[in-house]
Amino acid sequence: MSPEAKVAAAEESVEIEAEYTLECSANCPSCNTSVSTLQVVRLLRTKVNFTSSLPRRGYAIVCPVCRTIVPATIGGILG
Repeated sequence: MSPEAKVAAAEESVEIEAEYTLECSANCPSCNTSVSTLQVVRLLRTKVNFTSSLPRRGYAIVCPVCRTIVPATIGGILG
């Protein structure tokens, strides 16, 4: 199996944690496609060669078309 085919297979098996709808469509900075939703995928720290104070888990926001990580923030008011 070629490296490209392995990446494609891995991307298809990735579970989406959440999907957010944008109030208005925006262009992806990577593929320049107009998107109306963004997807959230989970990050898991799998290896570190030192004692880390960084969290073991995190989230990244990706374009639903090209799956590139896009700069975005999910926030809310904590009360």
